[in-house]
Amino acid sequence: MDTFDIEQRWPELFHNLDEQQRLGVLNTLAALWHEGFELTREDVENLTDYAAGIIDADEYRVRAHATVRAQMKLARTSA
Repeated sequence: MDTFDIEQRWPELFHNLDEQQRLGVLNTLAALWHEGFELTREDVENLTDYAAGIIDADEYRVRAHATVRAQMKLARTSA
């Protein structure tokens, strides 16, 4: 991703957020993006769901760990 256009890519993920939550999520994602993290729709959905209170911290961790495991598996099969 060459430009930080997360909200334009997946606007539906931001519908459940108020302005303060939206800005917090965007700031977090922007920091990750600037550090070189390749953001996926799943990453954004997990964070917006957590910020909106749709999932709790435990579910957020479960999802994040599942994402990492899937990425590690993919990396091993493509190596």
